[in-house]
Amino acid sequence: MTMKETVTNKAETISGQRSISSKSSAGWYSWIFRLRIEEFLALVFFVPMVFLTIKAYLFFRSQGNIPNVFIGDVQRVFGIVLAVAIAQLIVRYRPGWTFLRDSLPFAYCLAIYTNLHDTIHFANPHDIHDSLIAIDQWLFGVQPAVWAERFIHPWLTEIFSFCYMIFFIFAPTVALTLYLQKRKSEFRATLVSVILCFYAGYFLYVVFPAAPPRITLKDLYALQFDGTMIADAALRMVSILPSDSRAAFPSLHSAVTLLSLLFAFKYVRRLFWIMLPFCVGLLLSTVYLRHHYVIDLIAGFALGIMAFTCGPGIDAWWRSQSRATAESDAYA
Repeated sequence: MTMKETVTNKAETISGQRSISSKSSAGWYSWIFRLRIEEFLALVFFVPMVFLTIKAYLFFRSQGNIPNVFIGDVQRVFGIVLAVAIAQLIVRYRPGWTFLRDSLPFAYCLAIYTNLHDTIHFANPHDIHDSLIAIDQWLFGVQPAVWAERFIHPWLTEIFSFCYMIFFIFAPTVALTLYLQKRKSEFRATLVSVILCFYAGYFLYVVFPAAPPRITLKDLYALQFDGTMIADAALRMVSILPSDSRAAFPSLHSAVTLLSLLFAFKYVRRLFWIMLPFCVGLLLSTVYLRHHYVIDLIAGFALGIMAFTCGPGIDAWWRSQSRATAESDAYA
């Protein structure tokens, strides 16, 4: 074989390898953009969620005592896998059932949130709540959650506990209203922005782990919330979470509540006015009930506004990539 032939063969081999690599990359790109952005994010966050859930479960098993909350987390992993499998079958054989595909990513989002909420400290043990306490002290000269004790009253506690407990209905109510009104683009803008907000919040929880003031400042409180029906139920909900919960900063309660109000004001004004007093009650409750520092709320508001501003545009870009990929596959 001549030198020229050898060089030619090597060039053809390199070219072939590049072609295979290019096709492989194109295949992955095409596969990713066949998914909706909320489905892709669920897949991305599902992997670390499973890892952290297993890590937490094995840790407590090695200690000889597995808290019920982590047993529930493991069961939830299998529940998500089963739900996804059933959903895929329905999407394949019942394509007309569009509401299922439209709504299930929000359910995945909440399930992933619950597990990540419980396992944050297994991902990052470097707490920042001392800094949050210092910031609140600098801003107000007091700790707002401690200062708010002067307003504690059984009926006020009941009202705030109720508002706090209904947090998860605000965003779905706005989205469902738009869906029933057949305003599909507005529905997607709302739902996708809320899901993006949740996942961004999860990421920030891991980067900035912080225990809430009900834990870090417990030695400063003179009064406790108990003895009333709704408040006791809310306390039981909190007590099922690990005592070392680190999901304080930013406040997703404030982020998603503000985001829900913004979309309601933009698209369903009457619903906005109905939701407003309950949402205000929820925001006040986060400090009154000692779940958040005020700086958590400020960061949450910033996150909510960012999701409101950028969410629809991100979804539009993703859908344009999906269309371009589908057209490219059709001509391939």
